[in-house]
Amino acid sequence: MTIRTYAAAAAIAVFGMGISAASAVELRLSHQWSVGDVRHKVAEMIATDVAAAGVDLDIRIFPSESLLKAREQYNPLSRGQVDMIVYPLSYSGGQRGEYNLTLMPGMVKNHDHAARLNESPFMAEIENLLAEDDIMVLVHGYLAGGFASTGACITRPEHVNGLSTRAAGKSFEEMLAAAGASISSMASSEIYNAMQTGVLQAVNTSSSSFASFRLQEQVSCYTPAGDVALWFMYQPVLMNKSTFDGLNDAQKAALTEAAARAEAFYLAEAKAEDAASVAVFEAAGVEIAQMTQDDFNAWLELAKTSSYKSFVDNVPNGQALLDMALAVE
Repeated sequence: MTIRTYAAAAAIAVFGMGISAASAVELRLSHQWSVGDVRHKVAEMIATDVAAAGVDLDIRIFPSESLLKAREQYNPLSRGQVDMIVYPLSYSGGQRGEYNLTLMPGMVKNHDHAARLNESPFMAEIENLLAEDDIMVLVHGYLAGGFASTGACITRPEHVNGLSTRAAGKSFEEMLAAAGASISSMASSEIYNAMQTGVLQAVNTSSSSFASFRLQEQVSCYTPAGDVALWFMYQPVLMNKSTFDGLNDAQKAALTEAAARAEAFYLAEAKAEDAASVAVFEAAGVEIAQMTQDDFNAWLELAKTSSYKSFVDNVPNGQALLDMALAVE
């Protein structure tokens, strides 16, 4: 069992009425980010609200890869070796190709569009796939992101030509490779050291990760998610479904209510993170570049002939799933 029940110290009643014991359920939640990151704050909000509900349910958070490595969390969750994770789903795109659609260039237009995708038939299909691995979504969330470089600014495809570049998932890697970039695959937690040692020259990641991993210390130009954003990545709080099903009704209700509040917070904070990251980079003296609509269109045309085409060609029923996503207004 992944839900670990622990008995409180037995107490003998003052009047000799016998022995009473209290017990609680402890869930373990793993993620890769620092405690200052919005994704940790979402996890912490759930844990705090559940504890306040008084239903004998505790959530212990393991941030900064202190329990599991960033890309090695999906299978342990599926097997019930950990109870909850905050996780970029496209990290598991090699295991289930459909997940690559949760980080597809240009598919998500803005944060409100992302919220509508979370409630769409497209996301219901993604949740069906998760359920096959005994996983359920507890909190939906998309984060926007941009580019940064140790050299010249990046706004158009030709600007990554010849650069060692990191993207978070297969679809972006395919588009960047088509633009002439050399791809270095790694978790966002590894970017700082890779840039510091010269292994990496350019990066795609979320606004939140740009700030929480202090990448302003390593780059010379930052192209944030602004009015035009190419990069949106689905990064939900996931839970082992059997673990959830094993909770009692009061615990399920408390967790579900906490998750709903956390999801609203996540959306609001996701919108704020883009501007906040710009302030951090400006304060560090990093040049700020802006992507125009023409720049975005150039990336999108490249994506259609690279990552979009690859997805349809290699994922069973890929065209139908892509159409479902693109149908969300």
